[in-house]
Amino acid sequence: MRQTSEFGPGRVLVTGASGFVGSAIARLFHAEGFAVRVLVRASSPRTNIEPDFEVATGDLLDRASLATAMRDVRYVIHAAADYRLWTRHPEEMVRTNLEGTAHVMEEALRAGVERIVYTSSVAVLKLDPGGKPADEGRLLGANEAVGAYKQSKVLAEARVREMVERQGLPAVIVNPSTPIGPRDVKPTPTGRIIVEAASGRMPGYVDTGLNLVHVDDVAAGHLAALRHGRVGERYILGGENVLLSTMLADIAGLVGRKPPRIEFPRQAIYPIALVAEGIAQITGKEPFVTRDGLKMARYRMFFDDAKARRELGYASRPYREGLADALGWFRQAGMLK
Repeated sequence: MRQTSEFGPGRVLVTGASGFVGSAIARLFHAEGFAVRVLVRASSPRTNIEPDFEVATGDLLDRASLATAMRDVRYVIHAAADYRLWTRHPEEMVRTNLEGTAHVMEEALRAGVERIVYTSSVAVLKLDPGGKPADEGRLLGANEAVGAYKQSKVLAEARVREMVERQGLPAVIVNPSTPIGPRDVKPTPTGRIIVEAASGRMPGYVDTGLNLVHVDDVAAGHLAALRHGRVGERYILGGENVLLSTMLADIAGLVGRKPPRIEFPRQAIYPIALVAEGIAQITGKEPFVTRDGLKMARYRMFFDDAKARRELGYASRPYREGLADALGWFRQAGMLK
């Protein structure tokens, strides 16, 4: 049962607001009457920054800039993260996602922030080998997590929970699944799949699945977590569990192409991933297919968000609406011809 909220509009600091999920959060909070301050690196693109946002220039690893950004802030939404399936320097990703999160939480405590919503990820949760949707109850250990991104998110969420227990950090944790929709500026790994598939450059697929959710529903889940979430609890913010083959067929239908029909065995793609990563080491450009991505695809990444629906009043729209909105935005942004 949801409790009556005592957390009305005030000034909120949103980290990661130049990115995909963070920009959706900042827009929604502004529409709901909050005074929105966004933490943006000097080098970050400003495409997603609205004129009505108050901009604080800073960095997760720069404590002084965080302390300045926290002044007169009632709430913090920490959505910033380095989300890639491959990087030349994995230690930098771990530092940003782990140390950066710790810095945000520590400075929020010092500033006396009333409530924090920390954007974790379903990447910290154990998957069921049989494909049964996973819930919030089973966590990965850092040694079980595949790749630097998952490892960093496992460690970062553990740090937040430790601070809740030992220091009284007023944080609620949310675990978005795989968001899709507009303003995916990088784009994210899933956004790249949408662009490649819509462009006819994905001849086949592997047997895996994702939980796909509209990014604006993820944003609404953050607001619900602020208002109704229990401190120290985690809540999956999900959508629909969808096979990759179904997703690609739906994209093809939306753009008027024939869907891919070939199912590739994962083992056959590993040599391609190895070559792609070798090229990426030279060019610095993130490869489309990676060995870590293939390891993750061994299981269907399905999740159950019943807890968020029950306790937060969370809801999500059909995932195809997210696909349509993503395709429309990518087309407008010139990523689709």
